[in-house]
Amino acid sequence: MNSESTRLRDPRYYWRVWLASTVMVGAIFLIPFALFFLIFNTQPALKRTILLNALPCAGIGLVLTALASTHAVRYLHNLIRQTAKALELAEIREHERDLAQQELIRKLQQERELERKKVQFEAQLAEYEKYAALAQLALGAAHEINNPLLGILSHLELELRDARNPEQRLEIEQCIQGTKRISSTVHGLLNYTRPTPLWLSQLNVQRLIDETLAFLCHQPLFRVIRLEKQIPADLPDISADANQLSQIFMNLLLNAAEAISEGGSITISAEKKGDDSIQIHIRDTGCGIPADILPHVFEPFFTTKRGKGTGLGLSISQAYARSHGGDIHIKNSPPHGTEVTLDLPVRPQDAPVLEDEEVVV
Repeated sequence: MNSESTRLRDPRYYWRVWLASTVMVGAIFLIPFALFFLIFNTQPALKRTILLNALPCAGIGLVLTALASTHAVRYLHNLIRQTAKALELAEIREHERDLAQQELIRKLQQERELERKKVQFEAQLAEYEKYAALAQLALGAAHEINNPLLGILSHLELELRDARNPEQRLEIEQCIQGTKRISSTVHGLLNYTRPTPLWLSQLNVQRLIDETLAFLCHQPLFRVIRLEKQIPADLPDISADANQLSQIFMNLLLNAAEAISEGGSITISAEKKGDDSIQIHIRDTGCGIPADILPHVFEPFFTTKRGKGTGLGLSISQAYARSHGGDIHIKNSPPHGTEVTLDLPVRPQDAPVLEDEEVVV
């Protein structure tokens, strides 16, 4: 602490200033009275007394007044300077406090971001562990199922070649179709756990949807519901794997049909998003998905259809969409029902494309 601040804190300093100020006030009042009596009084003795006593005292008072004024001015100057320093210090402390608060907020945001990444990483790790277990199961199941299926399929084809009865041929053809579907499901499970390279070609989305609907419309589920399409004519062709994309449409449409009751409807629409992607929406008028179930619908083997589903349809569909560089999103569509959005790039990155070829599935 400097000497100026020490002096301002010393009580004797203020005592001297008070004494000098008192004398100054006394001198100010004394001098006018002395001058009045000196000028207007005619008694020589009184004038002599004033000259010998009052005027010297007034002079001393003036000197003390000057000293008191000097001390007072210096005191005010120091007080103003100390106040300015205090204000400046307060501003500095306030600025430091603001910086500390900003740093604290930044640290909290970083900690929140790290916690979010940690949760996301743990979720991905759990998902990878599921995929690893699923891959082992799929590899074993493929070997155990495909070999008997091959023998069954060969036998059915021989039976079909020798069959003459139309009803018998129809039954055999249905068995062949079911056998091929089992084989396709096993291959889909393998592709989900161990994706194969895409067989890309130019696809007309509207035609692919039409053909998928033509295949599904004969099933009993689709005979009691209404199907609506809102596909713009200028929707661009895309480069995609026709089999995988057809399987995505089939899974999404089957899920929508199973969720609605008789007289409900399914609306299929599409739109172009920018120059390099499209969106396909499938909306149904069903009961929707409960909020606690919605985050789990893409998990392998997760199903609410006890005894009817494997819980792999949406998982495989999402894997197929992501292998194209797209994704699938599901949300409840007010006032009721569910909306599934399929995002697909017009042309997947870093993938070969067979130009000028339109695939008909």
